[in-house]
Amino acid sequence: MERLTAEPATSSVTRIKRDLKVRLDVDVIVQAGLEVAGRPGASSVTVRELGKMLGADPTAIYRHFRNKQGLMQALVDRVLVLCQEGVTAPREDWRTRLEQFAASTLTVFAQYPAISVNAASLSTDGPGELGSVELILDALHVAGLSGDDLTRYYAILSSSMLAHASGHAHWHSDSENPTLEDRDWIVQSSPISAERYPNFAANQEKLLKLKSASIYLDGVSLILDTIEAQIAR
Repeated sequence: MERLTAEPATSSVTRIKRDLKVRLDVDVIVQAGLEVAGRPGASSVTVRELGKMLGADPTAIYRHFRNKQGLMQALVDRVLVLCQEGVTAPREDWRTRLEQFAASTLTVFAQYPAISVNAASLSTDGPGELGSVELILDALHVAGLSGDDLTRYYAILSSSMLAHASGHAHWHSDSENPTLEDRDWIVQSSPISAERYPNFAANQEKLLKLKSASIYLDGVSLILDTIEAQIAR
C-alpha cells in the first residue's frame, strides 16, 4: 500500500499579511490555521496566534465563527478535504481508492496534528466530512456491498481510520516533525517476567519492532480483505 506525501500549506497567509487592507474571511483564517498547525512541534491553534499572523485583533476571528469549537470544526473539515486529494485511482478501482484515502489520511493528519487530534471526536457537517463519508460509501458500493453490510463496513473502516490516525497525530504533536515510521507501536523499556507474561515475553522482540504507520495500513488491508471475502460469498 503506498504512502503519500502531503503538500505543505502554502505561504499565502504570509503574502496576505503584507496587504494591511486584507479583509478577513473564513478561508483566510482557515489557511492561517493550517500554517500554524503545520509548524514543527505545534500542539494547538489559538486565536492569538491567528491574529498575530493575520495582523488582526484576535477578537476579529470570532466574527466568522460561533466559538472556538466552530473554528476547530472548520479546520478539521479543511484537513479532511486535503485527505481526499490523495485519492487519484479511477472509481472502479474501489480498493485502491480506499487504500489511497487511508494513506493520505495518515499523512495529512500527521502534518497538522494540532488540528487532526480532534477529528475522531468532532463532527463538522462540512464538505470535508461529508465528502469523506461519500468517498468511502461509494467505494464500498462499487465493490458490491449494499444495505446493512454497506453501512456496517463503512462504520468499521471509518472509525478504525479516524481512531488510529488521530492517535498517530497526537504523538506527532509532541514531536519535532518525525517521519511516519518513527513511532514504535509498543514502548517497553523494563524487563518482562516470562513467568507472569509468557506470551508477551515470547513475542516481545517482534512486538517492539512494530511501527504505528505499518499497523494502521495493515489494519486497513485486513478490513478490505474481509470485505472482498464478504462479496465473494
